[in-house]
Amino acid sequence: EVQLVESGGGLVQAGGSLRLSCRASGFTSDKYAIAWFRQAPGKEREALSCISRTDGSTYYEDFVKGRFTISSDNNKNTFYLQMNNLKPEDTAVYYCAAPGPCIASTGTFYYYDMEYWGKGTLVTVPS
Repeated sequence: EVQLVESGGGLVQAGGSLRLSCRASGFTSDKYAIAWFRQAPGKEREALSCISRTDGSTYYEDFVKGRFTISSDNNKNTFYLQMNNLKPEDTAVYYCAAPGPCIASTGTFYYYDMEYWGKGTLVTVPS
C-alpha cells in the first residue's frame, strides 16, 4: 500500500524558511513522481512543484521559482520542499501526491494520475 506522510509544517514569521518533507512508502518501482500542492483557506488547491523519482527532473510553477526548491533523498524515499522568504499568502495546508507523471510546460507543469495523497502539513505565516 502506497503511503505519503508530510511533515515539517509550522508557524514561521514572514521572511523565514521551512523545509517540508514527504516520506513515501509502498512503491514497487522508482517510476513515479512526487508533486507538492497547497490549499489555502477558502481557495482552490494549487500545484507548486514536482520531482521525478525516476530521473530527478524537477518542475515548478512560475510563482514559486526562486523561493521554493524541490529535492529528494532517494535512499530515504523522502522528498523535500525547501521554502524560503515565506509570505503570509503562503499560509496553507501543503500536500504531497504521487505517482504522476509531471510534464513541463512554459511557466508551469502538468500532472497526471495523482492517485495517492498525504494528509497534509499546515504552514502558517502570520501577517
